[in-house]
Amino acid sequence: MSAVAPAIVSADFSTAALNTRIGFLVELARRLHQYGTSAPRLETAIARSAQQMGLAADVWSSPTAIIISFADLAQGDEGLAQVTQVMRLPPGDVNLARLSEADAIADRVIAGEIELREGFRLLRLLGLPDTRRAKLGVVASYGLSAASVCGLLLHTSWADLLAAALIGLIIGAITIRAGARPRLAAASDAICALVATSLAIVASAYVVPLAVKSVVLAALIVLIPGMSLTTAVREISSQHLVAGVARMGGAVATLLKLTFGTVAATQLCAAMGIDPGTYVLPPLPGWADYPSLLLGAFGFAILFRAARRDWPVVMGAVTVGYLATRWGGLISGAIPGAPFGVFLGGFLLGALANLYARFMRRPGAVIREPGIILLVPGSVGFRSVSYLFERDTTLGMDSGILLVTLLVSLVAGLLFGDLLVSPRRSL
Repeated sequence: MSAVAPAIVSADFSTAALNTRIGFLVELARRLHQYGTSAPRLETAIARSAQQMGLAADVWSSPTAIIISFADLAQGDEGLAQVTQVMRLPPGDVNLARLSEADAIADRVIAGEIELREGFRLLRLLGLPDTRRAKLGVVASYGLSAASVCGLLLHTSWADLLAAALIGLIIGAITIRAGARPRLAAASDAICALVATSLAIVASAYVVPLAVKSVVLAALIVLIPGMSLTTAVREISSQHLVAGVARMGGAVATLLKLTFGTVAATQLCAAMGIDPGTYVLPPLPGWADYPSLLLGAFGFAILFRAARRDWPVVMGAVTVGYLATRWGGLISGAIPGAPFGVFLGGFLLGALANLYARFMRRPGAVIREPGIILLVPGSVGFRSVSYLFERDTTLGMDSGILLVTLLVSLVAGLLFGDLLVSPRRSL
């Protein structure tokens, strides 16, 4: 959706029924929230779309609710809100294909290419459940992502990589299954952590020696709320305090559930006498980074549910983000992934996302969201809470400070990227 609103409302919208315009905007807000749009961008998109339809909209968005008040611009600046819509929604999940479709539908409606009622119908169709094939693809992406993280960031052995991939597939299947069962969904994070840790310990004890902590971290990487933590800090930095604090609370709750599942599985296996042992296996060769990066980029394209035509763009964004972070860490004299490298990666991705949105007239989220997936410090947060559960307060506090540093660096890079190339579209 374009960030520039025309001063004159078209005749089609000025004569359209008030409820028809409001109905379309409410459905649009619902879809943007469902597909992972952050509070600042959602509020801006709906407010500008409403203005183009001859309405004034005051939008309040949080991870679990949206409140919108509408007033007719024909009443002037002193007109009171005529309709207030309150929506209680579950937290959204990034779906780049449907987000792009919702954006395109809104653009076509505003341009007068399709009628409001037809646009509303098309938005409703986006809410259809995922096909079986799409769900299988998401399950596969869990395994690919786990293998990629194991080889690219943790640099462990081939056995660890294979084990992480297999356990990741199981975690993906549990997650997809839990999505259709509300009772199971509430505890799915803890269950996944319990299953992943138990399988890793048993495999290390009886099948092949493993670096258990690395395997568990890689297998759970998709569930670790690094993206939520980053989005929360972005929302707080843009003064969307309620949305940011609420999202931060949800991310911390997820970390606690994952850590509890991991600790519970470890204690259970110890009580049963299952000892994973401590082994040092030969690490992956240096050349394995590149196929791991390619494998991960492909997995993330599926995980974020990008349209097939966007797969090269998404994979390129993941590659640019990782290489920029690694290069920045090297030139700063620190390890890859240091705060300067994370800042540089966020800076480049923020600017590239705005350029893509400006010239391709599509959501910049297609580049921004998958691009920062290897930059977000969710694993650091998971390790910090794990250390605290193990009563190692020194390492826990050190990891917590590193988490804050990396979050601030990433968000600062994204903000400076917006300064370098100003966003011309809301998404």
